[in-house]
Amino acid sequence: MSKMNDMAMTIEELRNAATAINDAANWLAQQFGGASEAAEKAEDPAAPAKPALTLEEVRAVLADKSRAGHTAEIRELLKKYGASKLSLVDPKHYEALLREAEVL
Repeated sequence: MSKMNDMAMTIEELRNAATAINDAANWLAQQFGGASEAAEKAEDPAAPAKPALTLEEVRAVLADKSRAGHTAEIRELLKKYGASKLSLVDPKHYEALLREAEVL
């Protein structure tokens, strides 16, 4: 039974060491990461991040414009962004494309 007792003690010591290491890591993160986290928190409320537009959202707006008789203008906008169809437009251009389409 002494081997089992030794094993139980070793396991307990390992758990205690893991807890101590975790506590030290949390303390270090708080000490060295606290200033940058505070700066990030200060920036977040001032400029909340907008979710990126999806292909479906842009497609819905362009489809409405096309049904309203602006098909030719929509095709010209797509060409302006280097695409023959919406699925070929780079997602980083969705916002600008949508702004231009809303003017139609």
